[in-house]
Amino acid sequence: MKKPDYIFESSWEVCNKVGGIYTVLSTRAKTLQDAMPDRLIFIGPDCWGDKQSPFFIEDDTVLADWRVQAKADRLIVKIGRWNVPGMPIAVLVDFKQYFERKDVIYTELWNDFQVDSLHAYGDYDEASMFSYAAGLVVESIYKFRGLDSKKVIYHANEWMCGLGMLYVKKHLPKVGTVFTTHATSIGRSIAGNQKPLYDYLWAYNGDQMAGELNMQSKHSIEKQTAKYADCFTTVSDITAVECKELLDKPVDVVLPNGFEDDFVPKGAAFSKKRKAARKAILHVANCLTGCEYPEDTLIIGTSGRYEFRNKGIDVFIEAMNRLNRDKNLKKPVLAFVEVPAWVGEPRKDLKERVDSGKKYDTPLDCPMITHWLHNMSHDNVLSMMKYNDMWNRREDKVKLIFIPCYLNGNDGIIDIPYYDVIIGKDLSVYPSYYEPWGYTPLESVAFKVPCITTDLAGFGLWANSVKGGYSEITDGVKTIHRTDYNYSEVADVIKDTVSEFSSLTESQVKKARAAADKLSKKALWSEFIKYYWQAYDFALKNK
Repeated sequence: MKKPDYIFESSWEVCNKVGGIYTVLSTRAKTLQDAMPDRLIFIGPDCWGDKQSPFFIEDDTVLADWRVQAKADRLIVKIGRWNVPGMPIAVLVDFKQYFERKDVIYTELWNDFQVDSLHAYGDYDEASMFSYAAGLVVESIYKFRGLDSKKVIYHANEWMCGLGMLYVKKHLPKVGTVFTTHATSIGRSIAGNQKPLYDYLWAYNGDQMAGELNMQSKHSIEKQTAKYADCFTTVSDITAVECKELLDKPVDVVLPNGFEDDFVPKGAAFSKKRKAARKAILHVANCLTGCEYPEDTLIIGTSGRYEFRNKGIDVFIEAMNRLNRDKNLKKPVLAFVEVPAWVGEPRKDLKERVDSGKKYDTPLDCPMITHWLHNMSHDNVLSMMKYNDMWNRREDKVKLIFIPCYLNGNDGIIDIPYYDVIIGKDLSVYPSYYEPWGYTPLESVAFKVPCITTDLAGFGLWANSVKGGYSEITDGVKTIHRTDYNYSEVADVIKDTVSEFSSLTESQVKKARAAADKLSKKALWSEFIKYYWQAYDFALKNK
């Protein structure tokens, strides 16, 4: 197997926390950095300007020999380390100077690789100019260090880094190029536009759908990058099918998303944090709804990006609505939707109650949301709750609360980071319709919180493959069969699963939590990194 001497990896989410790709790269970094110290170089966008990024530590000693050359090549960069375990080298590049040349860059891209940038809008230009700048950084270091005789990999993540990979392909022909699409832009768009993706996947023409959905440029750069990459990869078997059908290119290697569990507390610290989380969650719920919650209240939730249909937020709300009328439910349920919306400010009336430390027996107005929104009357979660007549009344066995902000420990109400909240839950629910992998369920089981997901999520399919059949809640993960059309059945299975969980004995719950923990250990990077070595080997042999 050919192993690289150097890896350059670019992503919009290097030192820039936006979504799941940040977790993929930042947790994988240590495993690769241990294997090849300081020969792994991440390239990300300088989004911070004069402000200090909390994810990046500038360091004059890193790539010190190359700095003069970078200036000579007119590159505007910050050089240092990504502030994550392993502390890999990171170069943040300012790409604004290339906007004035974008038409020339796009023309070359068309002539060399037939990428259609004519219909570009929104974030296409910004991503492409960053990607171009990342390609220039790699070229500059490669030539300065004389890496011609070395085995070098350039790994581009998502369509946003496609232009840079194609630049490297043209100007540094000996470099092995790897392209990972974490979700096809056109697949996500089809799903997000309420169109059935799966039953008709074989019949969709990616180019035609890109025209219909005004996605021509993003689709084009993604398709051509996949075509010209020495190794084309994605994150799950379900997305591999999507790539073949919509990008007309089968993937060469599937790279499942692993993680490190060093952020999960151990032993007594785990129990202490779980107890503190439950106390805080139940207190906020009491202050908002004016109801008492006993110690054995089932705390469940869903979280992630605010993609109402794709992430299954709609079916979760429907399931909680049905659960409220379920005669088999043995415990009160406190359910949370934790997705960042167009948040205005923390509720002052709720903040006063929370800070007082007292217990309350009267609800606040609008007792289903913790922060005010700019668009209260047009928000999907609130609209569906109103439609379903879900007002968290005293007699409701199921109370549903919307936390519409990032749980960063400083939101003004909860004031506890996401991981310190999830540890207090009993169950999590991620009934995704479109989910190439799914970090949220993986994080959930790492905290010994059993979860419910679907077989339209890469993670759900993986859990099934480990079990050798459909995974059940007693296995740590309940995987529900989901199609384009069985929304109502999925809502019922979620309802029934929560109801079943509410009647489990203490020892049965312990077993389910232990099974969740055990499953999470099978998704550590130490287990999954082998697929990356395969991809690098494939790319280097394809030169």
